Amino acid sequence: MTNIPVTTWSLEQTAPTDLLPAAAPEGDVRIVRSEVPSPEFSRFLYTAVGGDIRWTDRLGWSRARWVDHLDRAGVETWVAYERGTPAGYAELVPQDDGVVEIVHFGLLPAFRGRRIGGHLLAYGAARAWDLESRWPGIAATKRVWLHTCSLDGEHAMDNYRRRGFTLFDTRVEEEPEIATPGPWPGAHPA
Repeated sequence: MTNIPVTTWSLEQTAPTDLLPAAAPEGDVRIVRSEVPSPEFSRFLYTAVGGDIRWTDRLGWSRARWVDHLDRAGVETWVAYERGTPAGYAELVPQDDGVVEIVHFGLLPAFRGRRIGGHLLAYGAARAWDLESRWPGIAATKRVWLHTCSLDGEHAMDNYRRRGFTLFDTRVEEEPEIATPGPWPGAHPA
């Protein structure tokens, strides 16, 4: 197996005023919180969004591990729908001392390039900033951060910067080159 260099960029917002809005996309696009933790739905989103960009770290998770992750206080999944069809999602995970990470964010391939991503990112970041209003006992958010890498979509970094995220760390590591897993084992996107 060969290795490839992968650059990972970490970006942050340190105040709610850092968040820059995005225009709402045309058509019937809605963003809804998935309030009932569902490992099946979360795994679907993870594989459908990340299957063509090599998201693999959660593919081996058992259903019990998904349940444990989703049942943690403050973990939220915000899903964008276009005309009732899931188009993408943002997963928020609170950390210590008022830090919230947007752990996963992205769109299913068929919905990319349609201005849904900027809208979803702005909405998801705003929900990270007001997370404590929905979760008694969670500290007020002082920082929102995320990471992207050179394997992600070509417009990811631009979208993050246009929403007011600023770079705070860059790392380059060798990683094994793996086949794109697709949304389920052995499937490859069209």
